[in-house]
Amino acid sequence: MSLTGTPFFATTIVVAALAVLLPLLLWHRVGGPVVVRGALRLGMVVAAQATAVLVVFVAVNNANGLYDTWGDLLGTDSHVAAAPNLGADGTGGRRIGEEPRIKQTFTPAGDPEMGAGVRVTQLTGRVSGAEGEVYVWLPPQYGEPAYQNKDFPVVELLPGHPGSARDWFTNLDVAEQLRPLMAAGEVKPFILVAPRTALLAGGQDTGCANVPGVVNADTWLSVDVRKMVTDTFRAVPGPDGWAVAGISAGAHCAAKLAVEHPDRYRAGIALSGYNDPAAEPDSITAGDPVLRRETDPLWILTHAKHPPRTSLYLTGQPGDGYEDGLALRAAAKTPTRVWVHRTGGGHLNVVWKPLVPQVFRWLSAQVSGVQNTAPRKATPPNTAPQNTAPQKTAPQKTGIRSAG
Repeated sequence: MSLTGTPFFATTIVVAALAVLLPLLLWHRVGGPVVVRGALRLGMVVAAQATAVLVVFVAVNNANGLYDTWGDLLGTDSHVAAAPNLGADGTGGRRIGEEPRIKQTFTPAGDPEMGAGVRVTQLTGRVSGAEGEVYVWLPPQYGEPAYQNKDFPVVELLPGHPGSARDWFTNLDVAEQLRPLMAAGEVKPFILVAPRTALLAGGQDTGCANVPGVVNADTWLSVDVRKMVTDTFRAVPGPDGWAVAGISAGAHCAAKLAVEHPDRYRAGIALSGYNDPAAEPDSITAGDPVLRRETDPLWILTHAKHPPRTSLYLTGQPGDGYEDGLALRAAAKTPTRVWVHRTGGGHLNVVWKPLVPQVFRWLSAQVSGVQNTAPRKATPPNTAPQNTAPQKTAPQKTGIRSAG
């Protein structure tokens, strides 16, 4: 029975109700010696409390998308088949643009809480050695005849830790919030992509990093998922049409990926994130001094050979991401641009959810829009993916200061 399914939740409620009713019915009917009666009554009380706690846990898990499966909860599932050393750029020397085009099969997600139109596939990363589910939502314009020869911009959506790839759809209602804005032309028609980020057994956070012999989470997100999307859908292949957004630990990942890979992403959105990986106790990068330093977005930004051509939108409240955003803004040099927005109300979905329209309006001014479809072949192409020049759009008036 699925951990997040309605049948399991309903079962826990029924069991909890029975656990409360049984003591009421059997309390004075328990026979035997005093010690036996006491033990049985204590057992009934403990069972009633345990089932009540279980109901609360399942409700909280369903509401916050902490664990998708029993394997995630128990820490028994690994989504890493191999983790070879892929080098500094995370490609293992492969020319990704020349790899064969392979379309992935998708099926409806079948989860009403995710909203209409979300589909899912099980992807095996050919470069990273990681595997897991990837959810995709296509904008309203995608199926219209006028857009049949057009490529669409893409945003990868990353959850916190622990967290589910479903989070942006179930907890932040990203598709339902953006659908009318896209239809009205207020927000560009982005393809939304939500890949699994919980790849390691034991409940460890990958930090979206490549750690040889452990996991290639960076390559999974920035190479394998990207290529699968451009192979399967009419998606802009170059970095000018790509962005990455995250909440909490996913916000750390979004800032890291955007700063580290300007050849793959033109913008990053980080809602209540952090720079130092040690802010997440379960991070595998926090325990190694070198990894901790080299996966810090601030360190990456200040040690880049050239300032990356990327834009960052960072939110947080004092003590929870705000100071980290200010540090990145202070360190940014043209063409890097950083916006920082101060929030309040805690480290919660109810804080991030209302920000979705605002941040996607901002994002619409940072990445390229719909483009004419570039010729694609089923066999390896002769050139790498096209890197289209960005649109020149005036910054929107958000009241947020920018550096660069």
